[in-house]
Amino acid sequence: MQTYTLSTSKKFCLEEVAKFRPTVDRPFFNIYLWDHFNDAVKWVTAGRFQPKNFEFVAGELPLSEVNSVLIFIAFYYVVVFGGRYLLKSCRPLKLTVFSQIHNLLLTSVSLLWLVLIVEQAVPMVYRHGLYFAICDIRSWTQPMVALYYFNYITKFVEFTDTILMVLKHKRLTFLHTYHHGATALLCYTELVGYTAVQWVPIILNLTVHVLMYWYYFLSASGVCVWWKAWVTRLQIIQFILDMIFIYFVLYQQTVAAYFMDSGLPFCGKCLGSLTAIYSGAAIVTSYLFLFISFYIEVYKSGGAKDKKKIDRKA
Repeated sequence: MQTYTLSTSKKFCLEEVAKFRPTVDRPFFNIYLWDHFNDAVKWVTAGRFQPKNFEFVAGELPLSEVNSVLIFIAFYYVVVFGGRYLLKSCRPLKLTVFSQIHNLLLTSVSLLWLVLIVEQAVPMVYRHGLYFAICDIRSWTQPMVALYYFNYITKFVEFTDTILMVLKHKRLTFLHTYHHGATALLCYTELVGYTAVQWVPIILNLTVHVLMYWYYFLSASGVCVWWKAWVTRLQIIQFILDMIFIYFVLYQQTVAAYFMDSGLPFCGKCLGSLTAIYSGAAIVTSYLFLFISFYIEVYKSGGAKDKKKIDRKA
């Protein structure tokens, strides 16, 4: 009788564990996180908003038109450089607790967007292939569009990085200020340009941001982190991978638009406007060169001695 009971208990445990075995459609513990996310947002907003009902309509959503985007980005630069000038005679603020909360919030939000987008991308790539996932109009799904927009809005929240640096009298660089404004603009152009490939750079970017903001949280908490240089290395790797995918799509779109009768190798037209793809390629390429230059300056060309004095650049 005892043997039967133990066997039954063991079988029950195995069955319970099997329920959480990852699958292609539910890669995270066999749980469809998008449904749970929708229910959580519905509960928090008392039913007024559900991500499953989200539709991106330019002009009806915050920061969904180019004029409002450019004005917000311009306001960011006015506040940053104007604030730095006005506060130069004031004592720097520490803001330790606020920095900890800010960085912990952003690493958590980045992780949330990351797992939700990966959950959508994995079955798409597995069942239809990578070309389908980055080029086909059927990859432009409602959950993906909603997540693209949520991630896009997060880029404006990240402007707070620079505001904190100004209040703390930290050194600002061209890379830091350019990167924040350009990334917000990049996410906007790819969203309104309907580029199906954008989930690739978004996933890579979110992966880096989870680690980056976690590093900033630990640093703000007084923890010495040995892998700081790896944040920049991963950013460089991220941009290299971005360029491979973006330039592939750019090539397909260029051939489709101008060289269809040229005999050039051609896989097929990809979803996305030429303007969005060309601007995306230009911005990401500029990131690669700027981050390589930063890495050489700080970690290779005698900058290692002063790297502790150089604040975050992304």
